[in-house]
Amino acid sequence: MTRGLEEEEYLIYDVDLKGVKKANEVKVKQLVKQYPNTRIPVLNFSPGVFIYNMGESSFDSAKLTNKINHYTQKQNELAEELDQNPTNKKAERKLYKYNNRIESIKRKLDYGNWFMRTGNPKSILDSAKTASTELEIQNYLVNHGFFDATISTSIKKEKKKAYITYTVEENSPYLVDSVYTKSSDEGISDFLVQRSKSSNLKSGRPYNQDNLTQERQRLEDLLKDSGYYTFSKSYISYNVYKDTVDKNVVIEQLIRNPSYTNEHKVYTIDSVIFHISTPTEVIQDKSFQRQYGDITYLMYQNRYSEKIIDSRVFIQKGSKYSKTAVLETQRQLANLDIFRFINISFDTTGNQITTRIFTQPNEKYQITNQLGASITEQLPGPFFSHSLRNRNLFRGLEIFEFNFRAGLEGVASATTAGGVYRSRELSTSASIIYPQFLLPFSKQGLKRYGKYNPRTRTLIGYNYVNRPEYIREGFNTVLAYNWATTNQRQQYTISLLDANLIRSNLDPAFEERLVELQEQGNNLINSFQSSYVSSISGQVIINFNQYGLWQRDRSSLWRLYFESGGTSFNLINADYFKDRSLQYFQYLKFQSDFRRYIPLSRKTTFAYRINAGLAIPYGISEGVLPYEKYFFAGGSTSIRAWKPRRLGPGTYTPQTDEEGNFDYRYEQPGDILIEGMFELRRKLFGYFDGVFFVDAGNTWTLRYDPTRPGSQFKAGTFVNGIAVGTGLGIRMDFDFLVLRLDMGIKAVDPAQPEGERFVLDNLSFRSPLGDKGQTVFNIGIGYPF
Repeated sequence: MTRGLEEEEYLIYDVDLKGVKKANEVKVKQLVKQYPNTRIPVLNFSPGVFIYNMGESSFDSAKLTNKINHYTQKQNELAEELDQNPTNKKAERKLYKYNNRIESIKRKLDYGNWFMRTGNPKSILDSAKTASTELEIQNYLVNHGFFDATISTSIKKEKKKAYITYTVEENSPYLVDSVYTKSSDEGISDFLVQRSKSSNLKSGRPYNQDNLTQERQRLEDLLKDSGYYTFSKSYISYNVYKDTVDKNVVIEQLIRNPSYTNEHKVYTIDSVIFHISTPTEVIQDKSFQRQYGDITYLMYQNRYSEKIIDSRVFIQKGSKYSKTAVLETQRQLANLDIFRFINISFDTTGNQITTRIFTQPNEKYQITNQLGASITEQLPGPFFSHSLRNRNLFRGLEIFEFNFRAGLEGVASATTAGGVYRSRELSTSASIIYPQFLLPFSKQGLKRYGKYNPRTRTLIGYNYVNRPEYIREGFNTVLAYNWATTNQRQQYTISLLDANLIRSNLDPAFEERLVELQEQGNNLINSFQSSYVSSISGQVIINFNQYGLWQRDRSSLWRLYFESGGTSFNLINADYFKDRSLQYFQYLKFQSDFRRYIPLSRKTTFAYRINAGLAIPYGISEGVLPYEKYFFAGGSTSIRAWKPRRLGPGTYTPQTDEEGNFDYRYEQPGDILIEGMFELRRKLFGYFDGVFFVDAGNTWTLRYDPTRPGSQFKAGTFVNGIAVGTGLGIRMDFDFLVLRLDMGIKAVDPAQPEGERFVLDNLSFRSPLGDKGQTVFNIGIGYPF
């Protein structure tokens, strides 16, 4: 890697940070300006540098500059042609093409070719960046109370390699001794004293400048929510007095008055006017004026429900101005997906505010077509989707949606050994989304629940699945309620009705296998018969710190799900179903899915997922669940060292083929699921990220299954059935799309005889992938969790 360096150039080979014990080490590390290139251990090889050098070797900036000059000259010639003949469409198209080419070449000059953008240049020691790192770490420590901290940098140079060590001596952090506020505005002084309990500045805590920033924002928000429309945090400043003997600080909080008055005004809402404009201008004609409650509406046409809009406007006539009410009004009106934009302006007269809300309707019809690739099991396949959206269907701000999707994927067959087979899917649905709870309905409830973005979805749909082992058609209808808390941290869904009429056509070989299982006491065949499945369900998603945005701070998400199937059948005599041609089901299902994301350094994060579920058939189900309601383990979003849906259940040992290997042809449904997935993710170079993972878990059955010995869950012995897989993966993260390849290796296989379940030692130099079937490759789109 040091080949090609200039005489005074040194490759950064290692960077170490020492002495950070009380401060946030992760955030301090993020301040380091230079890090070594990612290398493959032992080989001392950096793929990122190799790719960059490949691109640099063919990069010719002079040639690119000449191309820009050439196309610029062509542009000038075409511009002259258009001056003489403005209707020359051919010249216009050429001019547009040359513009695009010039912009593309300029991007190459600025950022390099594709190889240079994907790879990384050699990390060369830069004394200016080293000094800047030292200064930023020093400032960070001072801003977080370590006023006496010192930092030193040592650089060891050896064989064209540089080893940098930043050594920090934190010393004792300063504590906050006391905080007091100075303001000549008695109204604000009294107001802040009453709300001092929620202050970010507390005596006895370590000094942290971030707390001052947060407190300034808190005070601004607090006052703006209490009528102080013109107040801003620019009126707030702080003086910090240090005591170097006692190692503490006294914080003085100053709140200044406006230069033109001795106090800050409290404003009251005088009136609210809601404008719905045409696509080109705001309607001012009084003939379109409507009054509903305390809001005056000026509309293009009388075709938007005032009562729904009123439930989403939280700026109340006669109340004090509130910034939160303004932001919540904008957010909830935007959630309706009816208006193109929402602008709110205020006219002040004395201590009164006239509020004007300006909106413009979205396009009534919206058509979207998509062509892409998706994957659920083995290999990705193409799909096509079409959607139609009709806004304000019944003039009550309803949205009608029609969706169609057709896809083709590669899946494993449940009846044929080896290979990948086609799975064809087709689905279509029509739904209406109402911006309210349909039942129970009341005008007071509409206003009360508007801030939670209430929605009622009614849907009818059809889906078709053609797999190697079966063809299933389903007709379904749904009635569901959705709402969320005002901060979007919790999202709730209650499905009052989810009814499915399913028709099945089994492959003869698969049906023969199911009949064999039935003769041995396993009634799984009932899950594949034509059936009627109905349920009610509820789900809550709790999102902590915006999980999924991959920000620097840690975040997590918890999904809880409950479903009760066939509940209405409890009210009907069981004899009613005996002579029916349809299979009916009664069951209860629970699931808990928790995910967490923890940054460890600038390039490294740790993420994990704990997923558990329980499904209990009862009553007329005869111990059987609808097939789609079972739990499965294995695959690209589960235990990755096993093929999709082939792990378990419990310590059940599959039959062996002619070569003595486990026969994984058949999917393995279970009633209980417990699984954990753990990933250490690291940014490598360019678009490439690497991951080391460990997965553990399995499924089990609630009842004894004579066809799958060892599958039953038993509290004292279920740990013996936990499978463990590990492996490495690589991702290509393009922001808009993530492609991944994971290599999972079985480490603990519960299907093996007791005492022989640890199989990781089967790997060797002669057999780096272990025994046949021990290593499984998974292709995926998006992160596994």
